[in-house]
Amino acid sequence: MGTLTYATVGSNQLTAAKIFYDTLMAQVGLKPILEHPSGGRLYGRRGQPQFGVLGPFNGQPATVGNGSMFAFCLDSRAEVEAFHAKVLELGGTCEGAPGVRGPEWYFCYTRDLDGNKLCAYFMG
Repeated sequence: MGTLTYATVGSNQLTAAKIFYDTLMAQVGLKPILEHPSGGRLYGRRGQPQFGVLGPFNGQPATVGNGSMFAFCLDSRAEVEAFHAKVLELGGTCEGAPGVRGPEWYFCYTRDLDGNKLCAYFMG
């Protein structure tokens, strides 16, 4: 059976995106592990990639995927709230404030500097 190992978003402003994601990924326990040839960066744990911000391989401008979203499972409601606050502090935008979305589901939705949709959640 296959396992999803990492996800990437594209950026047209890699210098700013790396500052944004260096700070945000540190908050969720991911560290820079590889400088990507596109000028981007991969983040992960124990040397294994889990998330990246890259310049598109085809050299065309990065665009936001309609319906695409990347979610980070966190350990508490407080961590979800901190994630949301950090995205806004770093210049991202709110797509749904932290709150209950179902029985014992606590989610927030945001967008990064390029408009990529990010979710943080806690279940329990």
